[in-house]
Amino acid sequence: MPSIVKILRAAAEPNRLRILLLLKEEELSVAELQEILVMGQSSISTHLSQLKQAGLVEDRRTGKNNLYRLSTAAAASGGGDLLEELLRQAGGEIPEAAADQATMRRVVKKRQDKMRAFFDSMAGRLGNDYVPGKSWKSLAEAFVQLLPPMVIADLGAGDGSSALLLSQSAERVIAIDSSEKMLEVARDQARRAGASNIEFRLGEMEEVPIDDASVDLVFFSQSLHHAAHPERALREGHRILRTGGRIVILDLAKHRFEEARELYADEWLGFSEAEMEAMLTGAGFADVRASVVDKDPEAPQFQTLLAVGKKG
Repeated sequence: MPSIVKILRAAAEPNRLRILLLLKEEELSVAELQEILVMGQSSISTHLSQLKQAGLVEDRRTGKNNLYRLSTAAAASGGGDLLEELLRQAGGEIPEAAADQATMRRVVKKRQDKMRAFFDSMAGRLGNDYVPGKSWKSLAEAFVQLLPPMVIADLGAGDGSSALLLSQSAERVIAIDSSEKMLEVARDQARRAGASNIEFRLGEMEEVPIDDASVDLVFFSQSLHHAAHPERALREGHRILRTGGRIVILDLAKHRFEEARELYADEWLGFSEAEMEAMLTGAGFADVRASVVDKDPEAPQFQTLLAVGKKG
């Protein structure tokens, strides 16, 4: 837990305050901070090292990069209120703060666009190419949870194969994906199958274009590990569910196959059962359960995690 003296010492330098203001809003790499702040890598790295030593920032490895964010321990400690007040005042006093935030949003959008480009390039191929963790057995495990007829939100719908299957017993399926080309493939599949009860919408899992309390079931199928902020996606799922509605998640169990970040544009290397249950509980769900339900026979032997919860 950082001391007040360490907080004040670390925050005494304007550029470190600029970095803290950015990391308060978003996880960022050194290269992204360079682009936003127009500073050299060595300067950024030095500032980050000092902020880490003060206990104000932490990092996590993702592929070839480290992503930095405000330390959760700092936010939860007694110094968290002091840090919050310092950053609130700094946001109004530092001349570059507003421009930094605007540039940060553009940088993060470029990161999202890169992931979207990957899925655009895969449109029409996902049914033929190998997708880790997606199997009929794991899908069947999820369908046990379904109680027709329902309004279902399929978040991160991809090529629409899950939405098409769900539509056979659902009152209506709202399929959300961030790739317009994926949605084109999904719409074409729905047309050819004569499925008229699927509505396709362009949108992000972390900002779902669906009204509050308007669906009965939220379904994630191998999509949550692509979310930059899976906790936000789960909170969105909670928001759009009616009271008594359920969430069903099929995703990768935690693994160490780092190449998945480049091969499949994965943001996270799966989730453990405990991590998934904690995220669902934190998002407001009750009756939460998570378990591994399948394992691929071929290396790297991805495992499929099934998680469910209920909105009270």
